[in-house]
Amino acid sequence: MTRTDGTGRGRLKKRRTTRRRNRSANKGSPKLAFRCYGQVPSPQALPANFWDVPDLCRAYNWPSGLSGGGVIALVEFAGGWLQSDLDQYFAAVGQPSPSMVDFSVDGTTNFHGPDPNGYDAEVALGIEVVGASYFAATGQPASIRVYWSQDIAMAVQAAAADGCDVCSISWGADETDWKAPKTCSKMEQAALAATEAGMVVFAASGDNDSKDGGDAAANVDCPASCPHVIGCGGTTKTRASETVWNNNPGETDGRGTGGGFSTQFRPLPAWQIGAPNGPGRMVPDVAANADPNTGYSIIVHGQAATRGGTSGVAPLYAGLFAAFGKRLGYISPKLWLNPLCFTDITVGDNGAFRADRGPDPCTGLGVPDGKKLSTLFT
Repeated sequence: MTRTDGTGRGRLKKRRTTRRRNRSANKGSPKLAFRCYGQVPSPQALPANFWDVPDLCRAYNWPSGLSGGGVIALVEFAGGWLQSDLDQYFAAVGQPSPSMVDFSVDGTTNFHGPDPNGYDAEVALGIEVVGASYFAATGQPASIRVYWSQDIAMAVQAAAADGCDVCSISWGADETDWKAPKTCSKMEQAALAATEAGMVVFAASGDNDSKDGGDAAANVDCPASCPHVIGCGGTTKTRASETVWNNNPGETDGRGTGGGFSTQFRPLPAWQIGAPNGPGRMVPDVAANADPNTGYSIIVHGQAATRGGTSGVAPLYAGLFAAFGKRLGYISPKLWLNPLCFTDITVGDNGAFRADRGPDPCTGLGVPDGKKLSTLFT
């Protein structure tokens, strides 16, 4: 692996022997096998509905004054970040900037490109949300490590080997796009090993409704579908209400939260207590605000911007769980045994599935009650 000095300018220091360099990964617009799950608001979106992360944390009853200490891993495929963007963002929300280190797994590096609407916005969303979420719960700056790779499984393995406590993944693809079942299995084996090492793994469930970009009306996204990954779905949260995120209700292939039942990981796990009976593991497990029209205020390329998507949900949870200051590992069964740590979302659909009382394939257990989760895990 290689790492930068934390400036975000790509100056690399050797850390350990690198694998074959993926030269295309540094050209700003690589051909990626996976999609990032960040979305821009529609022109009709109301700015009053956008969220600063600290305000959203308060709305989700975040704890405060936790001991913290958890090291956070973010998996990124492309784009880059600048320290000046982070300093500007965190100053605006009244927080110190987090400690940042980049790690290259396969030669992919922090490449800050010219387009503020490109992959750089995806990277900024992940860093700024996870850092602000962590600080809201601890009052301390986060320690964040960004793992750059064209292979999610390799990045998760690297983060676990480095002793990270929590990992957030905002990239993925429909299970059928993973080329062969064995590639989904490889991802699950990496997640299994990571959780056995003590690392909690969160992943976005996708932004293309129940179809998830696949051929059928109902598909799920991997790695969110892996049993040892916590799948993170999305809602539309205003100051007055919260529903399933689907910008075109009833459509299966629009802008909305991914969710459904896995065809790769069967049968439905016994720990998914109360989930509707389906052919395989249900996705997502949990949810939070993701609609770009009620999105997250960020800074990218020195400018204020708003982004949504389930890309914002995985780092929101990762920041909270890193604040617990413990190596928790495989927590999915415990989450499902404690549904009262979440607020159930009962209105809306993602195309093929509708929200209902109890767990469902739109928002899983629901949205977080941060203080209840803190009591459960600390």
